[in-house]
Amino acid sequence: MKSKASADKDTMRAEYDFDYSKAVRGKYFQRMIKEGTNLVLLEPDVAKAFRDSAAVNDALRSLLRLSETTRRLTSRPGRAPRKRIVAD
Repeated sequence: MKSKASADKDTMRAEYDFDYSKAVRGKYFQRMIKEGTNLVLLEPDVAKAFRDSAAVNDALRSLLRLSETTRRLTSRPGRAPRKRIVAD
């Protein structure tokens, strides 16, 4: 049985070779925090429902608009919320 010599050979092009010894961990982390970037990880089942981040943002914006309209329907105008009495 012949062994395939080409399968053992490294087939990655030279331009894709990356020297990990020069890598910097968290290089852009402080800039990301300063600019106020938010990163939210979706569960896999939820991520399947959306094709990209724009679709997620559209869905969340529509949910926010819906919650604004329904909050006005359920809140009592002109009254302060009740205070809870906590037993000691």
